[in-house]
Amino acid sequence: MRVAVLGGGIMGSGIAQICAGTGHVVWLLDVDDAALERARASISDSLDRFVHRERLTTSERDATLARIQLTTNLTTAVSNAETVIEAIPEQLDLKQGLLAETAELAPSTCLLATNTSQLSITKLAAAVGDASDRLVGMHFFNPPVLMTLVELIAGLQTSPETLDRAEEFARGLGRETVVCRKDVPGFITTRCAVILRLECLRMLEEGVASAEDIDKALRLGFNHPMGPLELGDLVGMDTFLRNADSLAEAHGERFRAPAVARNMVAAGRYGRKTGHGFYEYDGEGRRIDPPSDAS
Repeated sequence: MRVAVLGGGIMGSGIAQICAGTGHVVWLLDVDDAALERARASISDSLDRFVHRERLTTSERDATLARIQLTTNLTTAVSNAETVIEAIPEQLDLKQGLLAETAELAPSTCLLATNTSQLSITKLAAAVGDASDRLVGMHFFNPPVLMTLVELIAGLQTSPETLDRAEEFARGLGRETVVCRKDVPGFITTRCAVILRLECLRMLEEGVASAEDIDKALRLGFNHPMGPLELGDLVGMDTFLRNADSLAEAHGERFRAPAVARNMVAAGRYGRKTGHGFYEYDGEGRRIDPPSDAS
């Protein structure tokens, strides 16, 4: 199958790697050559780690890389695609604009998917006109190459056939699926994740425990692979705050972010991408111990 992945950031490059690794020919789109080279380097580094851990052979790594083509041209990416996965930043107007162009350029039978953790699929579908029945939410988790869940979200006009196609495609990638059948802000997983991280932030702000101990408690006590504050550094506090504010608008005070979150964003302490968050990071994004006091 020919798959187009629109956006070469952390999520897009990871999704492209998964698709190529399961045999699909992938066209990966981003805004310029520099962004695409960063995506290629990220995918190559990830595959090298799999080889080092003996989860891939060198020939499998090379074959996966060979199935990924890079382009800055939307027509090139989507004109012959059977599945398109949009994975650009979580901004409604940006996603609507790209999806509208994609619906015009891609085949009329193409499955259109948007990787979003909370934006309304129905609102996004409003931009694609007659293709609205072919648009489905396909929420991958960070990092995509390690997380086995894909959350599927049906918009008001998403057809049952589209949902079935998306589920079959996700399972073909070796992923498990859950289906959110009501297009509500936050879907299933983001509502759960945000409310948990907000409580961790409140405990940090109240001085109940350190960031390190809060994360350790969730890792060891509840078998989380990563603590909520560690994960916040990975995703970015700026992204998290936008999500929380959007959910607060939709669902009320229980999603209102505490002052510590707003202060961290105001100070530019977004997490790994800025080198400072709940913890400190070096230029390669590796955590530096001991952790900083972010409260």
